[in-house]
Amino acid sequence: VRLVESGGGLVQAGGSLRLSCDTSGIAFSGYAAGWFRQGPGKEREFVAAIHRGAASTFYSDSVKGRFTISRDDAKNAVYLQMDNLKGEDTAVYYCHVAQGLQGDRNFYGVKYWGKGTLVNVSS
Repeated sequence: VRLVESGGGLVQAGGSLRLSCDTSGIAFSGYAAGWFRQGPGKEREFVAAIHRGAASTFYSDSVKGRFTISRDDAKNAVYLQMDNLKGEDTAVYYCHVAQGLQGDRNFYGVKYWGKGTLVNVSS
């Protein structure tokens, strides 16, 4: 099983980035997916989640209205469009997939993580 994130980089505050997570080795359409991040000196935190079939999406309060999660089951991929980026969004962003999602961020069952991609927002 592989989850490979891409699209991170250096961007000025107010700018945009689109992260991608390409998966292989799993029947992606049968998994819920999400994004987490870990900023400097901080614990990993939830960012966004999407149910199987994109039935529902959820966001942390800190990114709601600025970030959009989406998925393309035909490409076995999940995306995170990040707009109006702020300095506090600087973090390593991790892709996460799991067999199930309860509520807005409680992933359960078999789970997989990517290795992360760095987003650096300059103020």
